[in-house]
This record gives sequence, C-alpha cells and structure tokens, in this order.
Amino acid sequence: MPDVKQNSGKMNKTVSKLDGSPFTNFAKPYLDFIGKGKLFYFVYVVMAVVNLLLPFVIIVMTVRSGFFDMGGSNFVFAFMLSWIVIAFACWIGFQLWWARKARVKLLENSEFVVTHIFSEILQTFGEWVGTLMGIIGAGVGLIAAMFLGDYAHHLFRSIGIGFMPSGIIVVAACPLLGFFIMIIARFIAEQMRLLATLVNNTRYIAINVKASKTGPAAPAAPAPHKPRKMK
Repeated sequence: MPDVKQNSGKMNKTVSKLDGSPFTNFAKPYLDFIGKGKLFYFVYVVMAVVNLLLPFVIIVMTVRSGFFDMGGSNFVFAFMLSWIVIAFACWIGFQLWWARKARVKLLENSEFVVTHIFSEILQTFGEWVGTLMGIIGAGVGLIAAMFLGDYAHHLFRSIGIGFMPSGIIVVAACPLLGFFIMIIARFIAEQMRLLATLVNNTRYIAINVKASKTGPAAPAAPAPHKPRKMK
C-alpha cells in the first residue's frame, strides 16, 4: 500500500507539472478565444470593418465594369450621388455592428450562450441587410431613374445589385422589403431566445421537483433573458 500511495503521489506531481508547462498550455489562448464568446465578438468587429471597406470596393467594381465608358457626364454624376448614398448606408451599418458587439459580453455567462449570441447575430444581420436594402435601394433607384432613365440597370449591375429591378418602383419596394427582412430576422431571433429560456426553466423545475423528494431544494432558476427593445 505505501508503494501505491508513493507512485500515486509521483503521478500527481507529474500531472501538475504538465498542467503548468507550455506543452499542455500552448493552445490556451485559442481555447479561451473560442470558449468564452470572444469568437462571436470577433464576428461583430469583422462585419463593422466590412462596412467601412464596402464603399471603396464599390468604386473598384464600378471602374472594372466599364460603367464610365457607357455614357457622358450624367453617368459619372449618377455614380457620385449613388456612392454618397452607399457610403451613408454603410456608415449606419458600421455603427449598427459596432454598437451591438457589446451584447456579446453581457451574454457570455448565459446558460445557452451560443443560442443567445447566435440569435443576436441573426437579428443584427437582418437589421443590417434591411437597412442597406432600404437606403441603397431607394436612394440609388431614385438617382438612377432621374439621371439614367432606361440605362439605370447598368448602374445597378456595376455596383453589385443587378438583381434589383430598375425603375421608380424600386424606390418604394426596397424600403418595404427591408422592413420585412428586419421583422422576420427579429422574429426568428426571439423564437430562438424563447426556446433557450423555456429549456433552461424546465430543467430547473425538474431539478427542484427531484430535490424536493430527496433532499433540500435546488437553487432557483436564474432570471430569463429578456429580449431587448429594437432601437
């Protein structure tokens, strides 16, 4: 028996040394990054940066498409005004993603952290798509209809929204479509949060019922996560 205890002590010391060595802790920063919600925080930062770069990407796309070779000064003027609209929409998109990243830190200690944070990302993405579609679709659609007329579809294709119909109807249709995208994304996100809250509360009720039959009651369930109001 003494030999067994001695060998067990040596093994525990060896394990302790390994736990504190670079061999076993080399990937610890990465594991912390993906395990504590920091990965989702990174998604918000990346999307915010994408919004800052998007207007400049649009310039490159338009130049490569040969849009400026199709007509005269009205084509150039229409693109300049459209680019201002796009830059304004992307600036709002940047603020949206940058402001919402603070929600990740508040949800890191949730019971179902991935469900809650993914629902936030889904809702923010829907609000972002709806906002850009409403502003860019209405603004660029109006500018293209005023300055380019029947050639409006060339501008749409050059900036990457060739799937949209050209004409004055897009001015009214895009804000409406963007609104419905935001509502649908918010609805789906709230259903995900509701499901996670119901599962969490049901689990704690089951624990309390079992504990009441066998011993002292289990701790009460934490307060359910309340969906925040849309700004």
